[in-house]
Amino acid sequence: MSDAKVRGVVHLIEETKTYGQKGFRKRLVVLEQDKGSFTNYVPVEFTRDACDSVDEMKKGDEVEVTYRLNGRRWQKDANSEVKFFVNVEAMSFQVVGGGGASAGSANDAFAEAGGEDDDAPF
Repeated sequence: MSDAKVRGVVHLIEETKTYGQKGFRKRLVVLEQDKGSFTNYVPVEFTRDACDSVDEMKKGDEVEVTYRLNGRRWQKDANSEVKFFVNVEAMSFQVVGGGGASAGSANDAFAEAGGEDDDAPF
């Protein structure tokens, strides 16, 4: 079975949260995907020691995350409705592109490409 991967631009990085007496740690990262007519937001959870790896990620980075799906069943009591939940647990990630260039850096790149002639050709 091959690893599942999702690609998107980092929209949100939450702080690490700790749960329970054993100190289970979880950190949510939301990826944004432009689907043309709508924007898709994909929440991905980094758990345990993987929470620290998120420090290498910045909002606006384009990343590819290798993940696994985790599902669970929940029922409040024997007479209540059964609910099912799914989580996307990140196994690893790779930054494949940085955030968008600012207007200043784009203008600087244009000026460098133009050579030393300060006069515009038009």
